[in-house]
Order: sequence, then C-alpha cells, then structure tokens
Amino acid sequence: MGKALKIDFVGAGNLAWNLAPALENAGASVRNIYSRNPENAQKLAGKLYEGQVKTDLDFSSNEADVILIAVADDAIEEVAKEIILPDNILIAHTSGSVPLSTLGYLASSNIGVFYPLQTFTKHQRANFSEIPFFVEAENNFTRNALTKLAKQVSSNVYNISSSQRQQLHLAAVFANNFTNWILTQSQAILKESDLDLSLLQPLLEQSIAKAIELDPKNAQTGPAKRGDFEVLDAQMELLAPQPERQELYRLITQQIVNYYQPEYDD
Repeated sequence: MGKALKIDFVGAGNLAWNLAPALENAGASVRNIYSRNPENAQKLAGKLYEGQVKTDLDFSSNEADVILIAVADDAIEEVAKEIILPDNILIAHTSGSVPLSTLGYLASSNIGVFYPLQTFTKHQRANFSEIPFFVEAENNFTRNALTKLAKQVSSNVYNISSSQRQQLHLAAVFANNFTNWILTQSQAILKESDLDLSLLQPLLEQSIAKAIELDPKNAQTGPAKRGDFEVLDAQMELLAPQPERQELYRLITQQIVNYYQPEYDD
C-alpha cells in the first residue's frame, strides 16, 4: 500500500480496542482516538505507538488518511452530524446493521463501511487473520482503499451491499447473541444442580462442527426433532418453576417440531 496509512478512530470500545492495535501491527499508523469517555480513549491510545487522545470531533486539521467510526450503532448518525472533516477524507463506520446512507450527513463523498464480523471483548485478543471483513462504499476509490486496508489484517475480505450486510448481521445475532443467551440459560440450569458449563464443551464444539459440515438442518438432533413428546412434556414440567425459561423452551421446541414433523409422520 506504499507509505503507512494514517488512521484515526472515533470510539474506544471493544471493537476499536482490538482493531486499532491490529491495524498498527499490520503497518498502519493509528494516531488520534476520540471517545465520549476520555478515560477509554486514553487507555486505547496508551496501547498504540503513536496514539494520542483527541478531545473533540473537529478533525478538520488532522492529517489522517482514514477515519473509522467505531461507536454504538445508535451513535453513528449523531457522530456523522457533529464531526468536522477535511475535504474528501475517507471515512467509514464499522457497524453490521447501520446503512451506508447514515453517513450521508458528512461533507466527504468518500464514505464507506468497514465491518469485521466477529464478537469482540477487551480482554480476549481477536485473531483478525481469520475474521471476515465486509466492505461497502459509494465509489471505487473508497471501496478499493477499504478493501486494501482490510486485506492488511485479514485474508477474508468481501464487497457487500447495505441490505446484504443487514441480513448478515441479523443472521449473526441468531448465531451468536441468541446462542449465547441460550447458553446462559443452560449454565443456570446446571448451577441449580451444582454442575459446571464446561461439561457441555465437547457437545458444543461437536454441534458447531456438525452444523458447518452437514448443514444445520441435517445436523439437528434431539427429542423435538424426533417427535419424542414424552421427553418434551417431562422437560416442560422440570421448567415449570421458571416460566420465562419454560416459554423459551416451548417456543423453540414447537418450531423444531413443526419443521421436522413430516419426517416422523411418514
């Protein structure tokens, strides 16, 4: 990519905490960090070779090549309205669900999306080489620049539309956030009998591997898939003291039963 790109960040949350050092390790120069929480900006800047805290959204005199907006989805539009930019700077948000058009408030025509599909925390280092990046832009210059930047940290880079990205993010919510919530319920059930979630680890690893290899539909097992209503009724009874958990079980079980019923009706 020639000389090192100069990158500024708006936001110092979980994504920026992981992405900024990854870009720096790949050869970029990550400099200014703005956050509504200056303490978070200071902590992230302290992890970077050239990092420094920016105290406002006036970037008009900055020398960055790229500004990445890595804030909560509902704050992106506010940032787009308030940020002051130099002419034609390349600026992108990192959200999976927010349309590119949300950046239409910006003076720059070089707007885009730079979306890494992964769940991030500050205390678990992400392996960006395996993380897919999804790039969207309104012009070829921005699209090519963001694609090259993504390829500095990942071998899986794709161009995608806003509608495709929103569907992708929705699928990710089902696969990750909903699965994690169900695991929270599993953990609570185990704790009630002094058992540990780690007992499910081999099952979980095998379930994910099977779903990827065989297709989730073909990998499905269990009493709802088999139509084993005696087991289903017994488990519903076990869940009676926790009505919300019981209702979650009932809703998911009923959908599985309805989906696979023709198989055990034959």
